[in-house]
Amino acid sequence: MDFKLVSDFAPAGDQPQAIEKLTKSIESENRHSVLLGVTGSGKTFTMANVIQNLQRPTLIISHNKTLAAQLYQEFRDFFPQNTVSYFVSYYDYYQPEAYMPTTDTYIEKESEVNEEIDKLRLLATTSLLTRKDVIVVASVSCIYNIGSPFEYRKFVALLEIGTETDQKDMMLKLADLQYSRNDYSFQRGTFRSRGESIDVFPAYMDNGIRIDIANNKIIGLEEFDPLLGKTVSKLDHAVIYPAKHYMTDPRTYGDVFKHIRADMEKREKELKKKGKLLEAQRIRQRTTYDLEMIQELGFVNGIENYSRYFDGRKPGEPPHTLLDYMEECSSKWLCFIDESHMSLPQIRGMYNGDRARKQMLIDYGFRLPSALDNRPLRFDEFMQRTHQMVYVSATPDEYEISLATEARLPAPERSDGGQEKNAIVEQLVRPTGLVDPTITVKQTKGQIEDLISEIGKRVKKHQRVLVTTLTKRMSEDLATYLSERGILVSYLHSDIETLERQDELDRLRSGKYDVLVGINLLREGLDLPEVSLVTILDADKEGFLRSRTSLIQIMGRAARNVDSEVIMYADNITGSMKEAIAEVERRRKVQLKYNKKHKITPKSIQKAIRARLVEEIEEDQKSADFLLRLQEKEVLMPDEKERLVKQLRQQMLQAAKELDFETAAILRDQIKVLRQ
Repeated sequence: MDFKLVSDFAPAGDQPQAIEKLTKSIESENRHSVLLGVTGSGKTFTMANVIQNLQRPTLIISHNKTLAAQLYQEFRDFFPQNTVSYFVSYYDYYQPEAYMPTTDTYIEKESEVNEEIDKLRLLATTSLLTRKDVIVVASVSCIYNIGSPFEYRKFVALLEIGTETDQKDMMLKLADLQYSRNDYSFQRGTFRSRGESIDVFPAYMDNGIRIDIANNKIIGLEEFDPLLGKTVSKLDHAVIYPAKHYMTDPRTYGDVFKHIRADMEKREKELKKKGKLLEAQRIRQRTTYDLEMIQELGFVNGIENYSRYFDGRKPGEPPHTLLDYMEECSSKWLCFIDESHMSLPQIRGMYNGDRARKQMLIDYGFRLPSALDNRPLRFDEFMQRTHQMVYVSATPDEYEISLATEARLPAPERSDGGQEKNAIVEQLVRPTGLVDPTITVKQTKGQIEDLISEIGKRVKKHQRVLVTTLTKRMSEDLATYLSERGILVSYLHSDIETLERQDELDRLRSGKYDVLVGINLLREGLDLPEVSLVTILDADKEGFLRSRTSLIQIMGRAARNVDSEVIMYADNITGSMKEAIAEVERRRKVQLKYNKKHKITPKSIQKAIRARLVEEIEEDQKSADFLLRLQEKEVLMPDEKERLVKQLRQQMLQAAKELDFETAAILRDQIKVLRQ
């Protein structure tokens, strides 16, 4: 099926030219392209139109789960007839395996998998292996090892009416696919026996598959609602994919185990030679135990540390990741890097952090050296495994710009014979006609009194103000001082719980506060139409928080209001300030010229405040009840604790299912407190 974009809106403002140029850049086989789109210009809609024009499977990478969830929902609305998948880390709680030699503390791997996200991950890979019209929205977890798509494809159950089989063989086949038998609790990743029928709940579906067997043949297949038991549709055939991404073939165990044992003995000798007798005994004991578990069950906690052996990879070779599944889907898949100035550094930094933790485990005999090959991709490996990439950001770094300017496919490989096409596409005009804010630089002397005066002007117009500081202490002290002067104000920094941060922003928008004081979090990803003034204290303090990129992103928070203005308090004009001001003024001139030519009168954005997953009163009451029960009893009775954990877990899963990860995280932490 072709990609078909569904929307009530047509491209407007700068979008038509951006869509056309970006499409031509990719069609002319530019290896790297940049979409420089200002805040509020509709970059996501442009991306969707490019996907429809090119008709290619697409991977969209975002630097955090929340933004990825927003993109997933938007693209799912844009392409309701196609497959839009969500691929992020599936843990509600994850404690990686680690060892701290200073305290001789070994921390075993512990995790709690979010079943809904696990389903979406499995749906992403199965979709990539079965169809072409697939869009996957992913976090940087897509560069981690998930097992070979070739092995995954081998482990499928092809079911057709008339196929010869019996109930025992079918259950053994499902067990090989890592489905577990559970006749009492029918959930994803399980199967059950009902007379001559077998019900299986595929890990990537919302419905179950019923297999009717008689006289050693499949006589019926149907998809059914697992809750109501009603038949959804009759089937002629069905394909059951594995319940887990990482699969091992029992037929290879002989050769694989032989190789693992050889490496174990080699490592044991190395440790003994260094006088590390305890470590030598430990590596033999742990490896032997793991092999026995894999032999009996086909799985063990930490099996991924042996993935190199099962995949047939040599030491140092990169692991199989989601990118391999994209390659299986199409050799010309497309990759968008959203907020590339944040996402690329995150991808670049994953490898070293993971390696340092694994090396400690190896040095002290907890893991074989092969554990190093269960890793994320290195940055160079990631770049080699992508074909054509589009970097999307309001402030792309020089690295992305240089790639789009210089890195091109050789002329012999280009369908256009080497003809130059611009790979840097700007989208500076907003469909609303809003322009970038005016910028004023003021001296720091008397800055607080001047700030209070400017706040007063905005309050009279029922507008809001953002104030950015450099430190947590400064944000708290300034908020306290402004409050003492009768200003409705709050502060926001990283110590504030994630869900509470969004609630504070909602309170600002609703008018409970007129001013919000914050630090770095007042950058990308915040949509605050009521804010007309952004003030930047200590703008001349060069560093990450006052770099060119950060300053432009901060200024963009004011670009949703027709009266937008930015005031920078500084005694000197730094290089970053000069560049940021010049760039914003350049964009502003382009926007004003466009509005004048097309006779557009800008209007402030009107946007409803999002509804909470749980009403505030109900949420506060639940939190109060939870705390009261813990205070009233030093120790809950086991059955009480179990009921409470079950109740909180249901709420957590519901929150995660609706992609409200902030609420899910709070509930997860409450569960952890109870279990401790």
